[in-house]
Amino acid sequence: MKAMILAAGLGTRMRPLTDHTPKPLLPAGGKPLIVWHIEKLAAAGFHEIVINTAHLGWQLPQALGDGAQWGVRLHFSDEQQEGALETAGGIVKALPLLGDAPFLVVNGDVWCDYPCLPRALSGNDLAHLVLVNNPEHNPHGDFALQQARVASEGAVRYTFSGIGYYHPALFADLPYGKRPLAPLLREAMQQQRVSGELFSGDWRDIGTPERLAELDALLQRG
Repeated sequence: MKAMILAAGLGTRMRPLTDHTPKPLLPAGGKPLIVWHIEKLAAAGFHEIVINTAHLGWQLPQALGDGAQWGVRLHFSDEQQEGALETAGGIVKALPLLGDAPFLVVNGDVWCDYPCLPRALSGNDLAHLVLVNNPEHNPHGDFALQQARVASEGAVRYTFSGIGYYHPALFADLPYGKRPLAPLLREAMQQQRVSGELFSGDWRDIGTPERLAELDALLQRG
C-alpha cells in the first residue's frame, strides 16, 4: 500500500512562519513536521510515499531528497503552477503516482498517535475515515459514526482527523482541477460506502503558530 502526505496548503494561518518556509518544513521537537510523518509511515511498513507541493513547494524535495535516508521512496506531485488544488484535486493529480490499489492519505498539518498501518477496505467501500473527538476549534464536528459507518448527519458528530484510506474509484469521475474532498465523501456516504472508526488518542491540528509551539514544547519534553 502507498501513502500520500498532503503538503500543498498555503499555510495562511501560520503566517508569518510560512512567509518563507512551507508549513510541512516548520520544525517541532527538533525536526520538520513532515519528517515525523515520513518516519511514522516508514516504521508502519509503507515503502512509497507521495507528497503534493504548492506554496514554496520546491523546498520540499530539496530538503527531503528521495527518501532513502528513511528507507522509503518519495514521489512529489507538484501543484506550484496550479496553486494548491485542494484535497480531492491534489489526489486526482497524484493518482498516476498512487496506482490502482487503495492508499492512505494523511494531512501534513496534523499530529496524531494513530498507528496509520496499511489496511484493506471492506466490501465495496470507497473510503475508511479516522474520526476524533471534537477540538475547541471545531465543536460541531464533521461526520457522524453509526456502527462503523460514516454518515454526513447524525445526533453526535465527530471531527475528521485528516487520516483516511481511499479507493482510487472514489476519484474516477472527478475532473482535473481544484476540488474539495468533503462533497465527494458525502456522496459516497449516501451510498453507504464509507466506513470509519473513532480514535480517542492524542490528535492535534497544527494549524496555528500557537499550536505548533505547544507541540514543540511537548516533543522537547519527550
